[in-house]
Amino acid sequence: MSVQDVNAAGPKGQIANREPFLDRLAKSFGRERVVEKPVRPDWGLKPQWEVFSGLTSDELVEVLKNQCLLVHTEVIETERAELGAALKEALDRNECKSVVTWKDPRFSEFGLNGVLGQYELCEWNSEDRAGSIAAAERADVGITFSDITLAESATVVLFSDEGKGRSVSLLPKNYIAVIPKSTIVPRITQAAAEIDRRIAAGETVASCVNFISGPSNSADIEMSLVVGVHGPVHATYIIVDDA
Repeated sequence: MSVQDVNAAGPKGQIANREPFLDRLAKSFGRERVVEKPVRPDWGLKPQWEVFSGLTSDELVEVLKNQCLLVHTEVIETERAELGAALKEALDRNECKSVVTWKDPRFSEFGLNGVLGQYELCEWNSEDRAGSIAAAERADVGITFSDITLAESATVVLFSDEGKGRSVSLLPKNYIAVIPKSTIVPRITQAAAEIDRRIAAGETVASCVNFISGPSNSADIEMSLVVGVHGPVHATYIIVDDA
């Protein structure tokens, strides 16, 4: 097919010959086309909502901390006023000289710009993706905020966005997640429900949602756990009381 043929297929965003193709596909399977939108079943039993449902915010923090021990993740708890000092402690413990962060207003809102300014700092630049990726590869530490935090699995949920590249949490040797206490929920059930809510409300949902549970690891070879095989070798969660 020539370039002219491709351009003639239709405006960008349209699919040429979609209906005939799906009709032919259904016929090949020996059945009629399914054209009705599927209806989600309303299950009588929903045990996923019962897990940790009665726990307070403080109790969820304890669940998260205990799970962090199992996923080899350091935890620091702090108040909002002491967050800068806690972050500097974590950075210095990682012998940090260079940092890469999201372009995220929360760094300013939580008063972290002064601390970050003490290091060689790169903020993710969506207009220079190649340069930002290279900076993430060189950085000693990558720092993001957690958008939703799952207590059950010690997982931070990151919604990628224009200023929030995935490489920030993937490429540096060390990773720090700042976890506002208000983001902690029992488990993935609540995270999925929040994504559903955003879609139903017509909000723009991130094209990539990352679920990160501590440093990278693998137990594929004879069930022997190896930490730091394809990403950060060390992870720190800083839980900050943002009430």
